[in-house]
Amino acid sequence: MEHLWAPWRMAYIGASDKQDEGCILCAKPAEDRDEENLILFRGERCFVLMNLFPYNNGHLMIAPVAHLPSIEELDVPTLTEMMRTAQRCLAALRPALNPHGFNMGINQGAVAGAGIAEHVHFHIVPRWNGDTNFMPVLAEVKVMPDYLRNTYRQLRPYFEDHPT
Repeated sequence: MEHLWAPWRMAYIGASDKQDEGCILCAKPAEDRDEENLILFRGERCFVLMNLFPYNNGHLMIAPVAHLPSIEELDVPTLTEMMRTAQRCLAALRPALNPHGFNMGINQGAVAGAGIAEHVHFHIVPRWNGDTNFMPVLAEVKVMPDYLRNTYRQLRPYFEDHPT
């Protein structure tokens, strides 16, 4: 039997054991270390950060500043800013990474796949023709073509230079 090593997955496994340490979507923006925490943009009511355990390169999350578990509890200005920020993310991802499409959505509740169920957030996952292969199906391993920090550096200028 051959082995494929993916030691970076231990960070994800270990992170799930620390759920009682508070909400990372509240803690990360409060630290004021945006580059270290992979925060690309801060709006009045929402912010954008890169997913530490991405489904694909450039996987972004838009989270409201308010710590709420459901979009039903968000007010109209926050929902509006969230969608306008999604437009901004697409406008940054297209020239920076040249994706062919996107998966976008909200996993609301742990049973629906929300890793951070107590703080609602909107996912944007860039997709490319041919970006799927046998690795996730057979080996439960995702091949990432670039490092998170490199992708952050590629995306950051688009959030600085393009107003909402």
